[in-house]
Amino acid sequence: MNWGTELWDQYDNLSAHTQKGIEFLDKYGNFVKERCAIELEYAGKLRRLVKNYQPKRKEEDEYQYTSCKAFRQLLQELGDFAGQREVVAENLQSNVVRELHLLAKELREERKQHLNEGAKQMAVLNSAIGSLDRARRAYERAARESERALEAFQRADADLNLSRAEVEKQKANMKLRSQACEDAKHEYADQLRKTNEAQRQHYEQRLPHVFKQLQDLDEKRIKHIKNFMLSSVEVERKVFPIIKQCLDGMEHAANSINEKEDTQLVIDRYKSGFVPPEDFPFEEQRAGADTTDAAAAAHHHHAQLTVRGTVSGNRIKKRGGLLSIFSSNKKIVEACNSFKNNMSTDGKEDYSDLPPNQKKKKLQAKVHELNKQVAQEQAAMEGLMKMKGVYETNPTLGDPMTVEGQLNECCDKLKKLRAQLRKFEELLAEANSQVCAAPLNPAARTNGAAPAPQHPTSIGSNSGSLSRSASESSVSTGTGAGAGGGSVCGAGGRAAGGSPESGLGGELAAAHAEANGDHDNDHESDFDYYYEPDLQPLGYCKALYPFEANGTGSTMRMECGERLLVLETDAGDGWTRVRRQLTREEGFVPTTYIATTLYADAAH
Repeated sequence: MNWGTELWDQYDNLSAHTQKGIEFLDKYGNFVKERCAIELEYAGKLRRLVKNYQPKRKEEDEYQYTSCKAFRQLLQELGDFAGQREVVAENLQSNVVRELHLLAKELREERKQHLNEGAKQMAVLNSAIGSLDRARRAYERAARESERALEAFQRADADLNLSRAEVEKQKANMKLRSQACEDAKHEYADQLRKTNEAQRQHYEQRLPHVFKQLQDLDEKRIKHIKNFMLSSVEVERKVFPIIKQCLDGMEHAANSINEKEDTQLVIDRYKSGFVPPEDFPFEEQRAGADTTDAAAAAHHHHAQLTVRGTVSGNRIKKRGGLLSIFSSNKKIVEACNSFKNNMSTDGKEDYSDLPPNQKKKKLQAKVHELNKQVAQEQAAMEGLMKMKGVYETNPTLGDPMTVEGQLNECCDKLKKLRAQLRKFEELLAEANSQVCAAPLNPAARTNGAAPAPQHPTSIGSNSGSLSRSASESSVSTGTGAGAGGGSVCGAGGRAAGGSPESGLGGELAAAHAEANGDHDNDHESDFDYYYEPDLQPLGYCKALYPFEANGTGSTMRMECGERLLVLETDAGDGWTRVRRQLTREEGFVPTTYIATTLYADAAH
């Protein structure tokens, strides 16, 4: 199939066809461009829809139900879906629309060049044809003149009245015209040969070459339209997996809705913990004034007991009769609003204005929050202690005293957090005892005694003697000095390398135990009373930072500011053996955590 041979005489139609093809290419490009605009508009409207239906800050409490959580997840997936529509529009814009415009511009320029070449070849052929036509007309004119000259000579030769000279003149004119006719004939024949040759080259070589170029141009356009359509499909197909994930996420969100769980959440959220009121007593109207007043007082006291913690007792007045029930709608609404306000706001710091069940939930949330803050402060303190240890090991990296202020600040903040934690744990324990329907029987506990409350992460310690030469894993410390406090520094147990920094990454405790009293005694003589006869104290020390034992028994917990007896000084491994004054608990603590004063140094 070749336009040059099959459509050799359709130059004008081919020119129009290629023009229409390029116009169709522009039309398809405009279609894709408008589709991109629609995709972007669709994605934008979806994003606005998602934004408009995002939960407001005041609605956060309502979004704890499974249906609301599912709706929030659906909004998130819909936002991701809108993002994929934007990806489709952007890819179509960059991979199709832009390429379409560039291709249309290129095809227009190529078509113009090919048509100019074809017009040039047509001009060459028309010029040859024009030359042939002029040669033909010249030959025709010369032939007519030669024929007239011959006729004139024949008449002159037949006319006896003409002179010999006149006859010779006509004869010479005839010969001249005959020669001119022969010359015109030869010129016409030569031009005819040239024109035929030019025409054969035009229709067999030159014009087919131009038509072939136009054919290639049109096939190129068609092929690119095909590729653009396939590219558009591929752009859509690439986002299908993510769109499917979005739809799967919406389906998962819908399947996560649980009506029973929502029902339980409503109960947990609004349950007050009070018991239903008792029956109203019968009021005998014919009885004496004392009986009526006593019944009314009993009812008034009963109403106050049943609404305390939900509505204000001041709103409850003495019942005046049966008709007052129908005139107290406004008071009932006010009571419900008061209960709602108490449920939606924190109220007092200890939540004493809330019903028992709601008070318990608030206290549990507060304890959880304080535990998280304590853990964060412990992690921060651990990082600072690691930094200080690195600075002490390699002073070229920095001065250890630069982090001293931050360590003290973290220590003070942690003390305050622990105090708050103890306070709210006590309030929670009290709230738990109030919510319980009946107290537990102490005799039912193990050994018939109720154990003392202890934080789940508290750590105990055992008593015994210590020796640096003995196996450190078998060392234990005295009973009765259990510590539940989490070390700010997070220092762990004694490592094999013996470096105090090697224990800084140990397990952190989550809560603090009860304080051991005020250890900030400035009298050095207080440390001279409690020591073992076989291991006399060498001096005393003061804890600069808190330290938490790792639970193996070789190390000992200490509080920031606590004073301890020094039994063995640092032997080069970074640890110092100390004893607690009152409980005689012994163990090793990091040397960098304490400020040591030896009795020999004090004497000097």
